[in-house]
Amino acid sequence: MEKIIRILWKCFAAAIIGIPTYLFSVQVDFYHLYGSMPSTELLENPQSELASELYAADGVLLGKYFRNNRSSVNYEAISPNMIHALIASEDYRFEKHAGIDLRGLLRAFFLSILLQRNKGGGSTLTQQLAKNLFNIRKETNYRGKCSHIPFLSKLILKTKEWILAVQLERAYTKQELIAMYLNTVTFGSNTYGIKVAARTFFNKTPAELRIEEAALLVGLLRAPTRYSPIKNPEKANHIRNVVLGQMVKYGFLKKSDYDLISEIPTELHYQEENYEKGIAPYFRAVVRDFLLKWTQENGYDLFSDGLRIYTTIHSRMQVHAETAVKEHMALLQAKFDDHWKDQNPWIHENGNEIADYIEKEIQKTPFCQRLHKEYGTDTESIHRVLHTPVPTLLFSWNGPIQKMITPIEAFKHHRRILQAGCMAMDPYTGHIKAWVGGIDYKYFQYDHVKQSKRQTGSTFKPIVYTVALDNGFLPTDLVTDLPVTFLQPNGEMWTPQNAWKSYSGKPYTLRYAMAKSYNSITAYLIKQLGPQRVVDCANRMGIKGPLDPVPAICLGCSDASIYEMVGAYSTFLNEGVWTEPFFITHIEDKHGNILQTFTPQHREAIHKDTADLMTYMLQGALDEGALNSVSIALREENDIAGKSGTTSNHSDGWFIGLTQNLCTGVWVGGEDRCIHFRDFKLGNGSATARPIWEKFIMKLYNDPYLNLTYRKGPLITNRIFSEKVKNIIQGKSKNHLGISGYRSNDPSTNLANKQKTAIVLDVDKIL
Repeated sequence: MEKIIRILWKCFAAAIIGIPTYLFSVQVDFYHLYGSMPSTELLENPQSELASELYAADGVLLGKYFRNNRSSVNYEAISPNMIHALIASEDYRFEKHAGIDLRGLLRAFFLSILLQRNKGGGSTLTQQLAKNLFNIRKETNYRGKCSHIPFLSKLILKTKEWILAVQLERAYTKQELIAMYLNTVTFGSNTYGIKVAARTFFNKTPAELRIEEAALLVGLLRAPTRYSPIKNPEKANHIRNVVLGQMVKYGFLKKSDYDLISEIPTELHYQEENYEKGIAPYFRAVVRDFLLKWTQENGYDLFSDGLRIYTTIHSRMQVHAETAVKEHMALLQAKFDDHWKDQNPWIHENGNEIADYIEKEIQKTPFCQRLHKEYGTDTESIHRVLHTPVPTLLFSWNGPIQKMITPIEAFKHHRRILQAGCMAMDPYTGHIKAWVGGIDYKYFQYDHVKQSKRQTGSTFKPIVYTVALDNGFLPTDLVTDLPVTFLQPNGEMWTPQNAWKSYSGKPYTLRYAMAKSYNSITAYLIKQLGPQRVVDCANRMGIKGPLDPVPAICLGCSDASIYEMVGAYSTFLNEGVWTEPFFITHIEDKHGNILQTFTPQHREAIHKDTADLMTYMLQGALDEGALNSVSIALREENDIAGKSGTTSNHSDGWFIGLTQNLCTGVWVGGEDRCIHFRDFKLGNGSATARPIWEKFIMKLYNDPYLNLTYRKGPLITNRIFSEKVKNIIQGKSKNHLGISGYRSNDPSTNLANKQKTAIVLDVDKIL
């Protein structure tokens, strides 16, 4: 017996000396045997990847950029139901231990290991937090010389968890540890942290979680895939009730409440966060490209540093714009399909189908580029892949279509779909309020607001008329509708025709001629002014080009984006000052510190009187048009203005509209210029693009939350045309718009005095 006692005392002494020595040697990584430990600085400020968040101007979260979708939340913002469910299920002695629960370790050793009764492990919440924060199992710098020894490596890892747990308990309060834990764990479905999980599964904040919802989320922590309420609802319901039972066991829930709650199914409002879903997906993609460049230049990681980006987008206006596009494009697509029926809409200018169009265009897609990279010159294999049916999700306005179809047929299906883009901007601040880059980001990622540039058609004509006004012409001047011919550099003659292929031979005022889009009269102006002046003016108004100084520019032959055209038209409302369209106001770090504030560029592009006169002329583009019920409703106690545009073969339909404090541009067309309606009546901008603008503006005016800001009223805000401008219209002043560098004040070059005939009208009636 004495011998046994001596052995026990020796073992006890060895333990008393050996365990602290072992713990100390692990902590200091003696001879690099165990691998390093997280530094004190890292322990006091643990780093976990946080998603960067994108906010609308009205505070609504538009979306996130992340590798792991995680957002942090404070302890006070977490429902007590969630905290009680977590403690009851994972660590009921959490408040009593200091990081390591010896009772839990003994229970795990005897019951789970020796008796194989699976009564759980002995890890505390703090140990699990240490594992989540520092990833000591995977980080190579935390591994030492003994890490390759199977049993010993596990002991070392567990020892490090114990040490870190104790250090965390010393550095943080229990409440801070609970919050840190719930901010780092994963709940499956690409959700990290309680804030994202509550929004993904229930569309709630963590503070709003009910008991059964909290129990379900805690149950997910055990096995997110196995207990997923989306994939395995019965198993999810079972584990939820297990957690509820634990809450009863440890006094967090009454048995009577358990009996009631356990019989009720948990109502989900599931929506997994990704780039394809939510509002403004095209805008978020454009901002992402901007932010990737900004973060690289400024030393941040967009996907892990938890930046907060504040934009100019208004969430309600964005929803109205997206809804207007969807409502009209669904109807327009039905007309397009009926128009073409079984024929293919990709045609040559002579009206014949482009026979090999699909085969050539699919080669440009990323899908085909991957095939060429994989198979190289093996064209037979590429052809086989393109013509082998596979399960495919196809876009339709009646909902997604799941179908067995070949990739080339799927490509053909999607090429028949008409596209659209829409952007709305405050002309005075440059703030972009709505951005709709296409009809559905899941199927069509190409952005038709800024990325796409198409011929502008008659929407470019107001810039020609702007140059005319800046050079002495007046809205009331008469010009006769007659052919105008140009000698081209190749020696051929070019005579632009009106859309209706005829000339009336009658004189019309410039205001009426622009409203009715007389190509002959616009051609007359470009011949008098010269193309270079028009190009210079367009550049000042934000259209960067390339713009060729050729006579055909007067008919909108050059390409521009909606982004550029809306910025140019906003100059008319902003007293001749061009303001760069922009979409980010400022960026903050995860602590709320402002990293950078953004302001738009401004420059005087045209004289303020010219801007007023052009606004008046653009009103004529709607006043002279046919009045439908929407147009009449928009005109009630209100000024509106705008211009439609249609390009050759009706490939592009445009409309840019002005209201009191909003400039909105819309484009509609095929994915390619060869895809279009075959007649002007169906394919002109007034039929394809203008209805989207009308629907959008009516939704703004009918929205009680927006009508105080985007209300009806005069276009020229807080001022009436000055007496000077009235005199201009009456023809009493001929040299009023001269701006140094814009035009010559030499009477011999004053085109208006030489080429036009002024008429005097009742100014009050005109205004």
